[in-house]
Amino acid sequence: MCGRILACGAKHPSLKPPFLGLIVSGGHTELVIFKGYGRYVRLGATRDDAAGEAFDKVANLLGLPFPGGPSIDKAARKGDPSAVKFPRAWMRGTYDFSFSGIKTSVANHLKVVGRRRVADIAASFQEAVVDVLVQKTLDAAQQHHLTSVVVGGGVAANSRLRQAFMKAARERHVRVYLPDLSFCTDNAAMIAAAGYYKLKHGLSKKDAELTANANREIENWKR
Repeated sequence: MCGRILACGAKHPSLKPPFLGLIVSGGHTELVIFKGYGRYVRLGATRDDAAGEAFDKVANLLGLPFPGGPSIDKAARKGDPSAVKFPRAWMRGTYDFSFSGIKTSVANHLKVVGRRRVADIAASFQEAVVDVLVQKTLDAAQQHHLTSVVVGGGVAANSRLRQAFMKAARERHVRVYLPDLSFCTDNAAMIAAAGYYKLKHGLSKKDAELTANANREIENWKR
């Protein structure tokens, strides 16, 4: 998780905590305050599908190729994002996310209209997801008096998400850091960055203390 956010350091070496991180991928949709290296506070996460997972599932419904993120991004460029009024799950009073409902809405819409106007449906679905991600993230940043937001994960490559973040951030006087496209998806550089900062800040363990545990709970959410 930290590697996805620290991947931004390759493009923005001056970036330093504290800042708000949005990790948005096929397996994660989380808002985390990075107070310092090794000091994190998770504000919220998805209660069901991650955003990237929703993109994959909706792309499958639309008959678009896997992975769904790039397929929907490409199709949406030819569509009207206001064509279908898909719901937004704001999860008021929390920093959590939910994307299973919009996936169901797309499925129900397709039962009525079929796979006609795929570009419009893709654009409308994408707009609904982007709207929630951007607004909730920037709301959280302002409510916690953070002027910097870092976005990481595969969905950070989405062209509409990047465009919407930059526009909304300028209006709210918040700076948004986005990784290069090559650092959005899984890559060795982000893991190297996480290891580098752990070592630099004395957070690494001796080799003899390291053991593999695939089911270990994530530590240090609140320090």
